[in-house]
Parts: sequence; structure tokens; C-alpha cells
Amino acid sequence: MTLHASCRSRPSRQGRLLNKLTLSGAEQMALDALLLEQCWTEGRKQPVLRFYLWERPSLSLGKHQREIPDTWLSLARTGQLDLLSRPSGGGAVLHAGGLTYALVWPEAPRQKREAYLQVNRWLMAGFAELGVSLNPGNSAAEPGAINCFARSTAADLVDPQGTKRIGSAQFWQRGHLLQHGEIPLNPPADLWAAVFGNEPPQWTPETPDVSAVERALIRSFGEGLSNHDWTDQPLSSEERTLMQQRAEGYRLGASAL
Repeated sequence: MTLHASCRSRPSRQGRLLNKLTLSGAEQMALDALLLEQCWTEGRKQPVLRFYLWERPSLSLGKHQREIPDTWLSLARTGQLDLLSRPSGGGAVLHAGGLTYALVWPEAPRQKREAYLQVNRWLMAGFAELGVSLNPGNSAAEPGAINCFARSTAADLVDPQGTKRIGSAQFWQRGHLLQHGEIPLNPPADLWAAVFGNEPPQWTPETPDVSAVERALIRSFGEGLSNHDWTDQPLSSEERTLMQQRAEGYRLGASAL
């Protein structure tokens, strides 16, 4: 699929669009990190955009997150969710009934805050196309925060009622950026309550359709990046092999449980 903008004020560049993959959480994290690594190991300059789903309910922890509550360990031991680490920072994110986006941006602004602001503009534009108004949060960042969705910083997006709708995190390597984020759409209420002790965010008047969200964000990211053409480029066999080999490094195994 190649998407064209109706009006071009600047020359078009190509961006890589991966098809939506449903994989284990560890594989998804390994793939995000691999795509970022290719920027400097292979000199790839094109941005990469992908959206993905999770094979099983998963709880991802930020790379600096050390505290794992006993409740989460119990849920993992009983097979109710998978525990894994992210290459990015931030608090814990429950991936179940949502859509995850990932952007590899080789030529991102060097200032972390500016990169967040730009990506937020594209996320807001995409949701505005669906009739959903979002704005950056205004809470102060809290180092060591356990639950990503318990507070909303300028890196996150909230609706007019202040409900956090998108939580994002960054991972930088040699000036290249991976930013990925979770969009909870229909999270299971029982599991969310078991993990975080409260109710999941509800959409009103209705939950956005996952395919409509994906299409709108593909357009808005393309326009924002001046890559008016996204080129479908599936994973190569080599990329898939490397992803599978590295996935184990993101699983929180028996020693953590």
C-alpha cells in the first residue's frame, strides 16, 4: 500500500511501513530495538513506522524499572499475562485490547522534548481526523513511577476530560530515535483492575475502530515527516531471525518471577 498526499509543498521521501504484526511482547520489543539499530549499523536513513498487536496480555516495564509488585509476579506465574522489559524508559504498560505504534526516526530533533512535541502533533492530527480531540498532559515527570497510565506528562496525550489516551516512551541510540506508545482501546477491565487497582479508561461516546486509527495515523505521520509516500516493506527473513534470537533478552524469566 502506498499513500499519497493530495498536496505536496516539499519533495517527497520514502518511509518504510511495516505490516501490522501480532507477536509475543518480547518479539515486538526485540524488533523495535532492531529497527533502531539498523540506523547506525547499516546507515538506514528512512523513517520506519509500524503498528502492532500482542499475542497475549503483556505487562512491559521501562528499562530502568526495578520494582515489580508481588501482584504482577503472581499474575505472571499463573499465566494471566507475560512480563517483559522495554528498551525505552517509563512506567509499566498493560498491552491488551489496544494498539501499539512504533516510529524509528533517524533524523529526529536532538532535544528529547522537541521530538515528543512533534510526534504528539502527528498523533493529535490523526485522532482529530476521527473526531477525537487530544492534547499533551501537564503532570510533572516522576522518576521511578510504576504505572505509566497513572499520570500524564507532556510526552503523553489526554482527552478533554483529562483521561490519558496515549502513553509514549523513547529510546535513543547514537542520535537516532525509537519512540513507541500504547493506545488502550478495549483493555480487559478485570485484568486492568488486577494490575493497577482501578478501572481502565473508557472511550465516549464510542471506542475508535482500530483499523481507522491505524489508517489515520499512517496519513498524519506521513504528512508530518514530509514522507508523503509510505512504502510497504515486510520483514526480511534475516530481520525475523534476528528478532527471534534477541527476544529472550526482553523476557522477564524465572529469576524475576
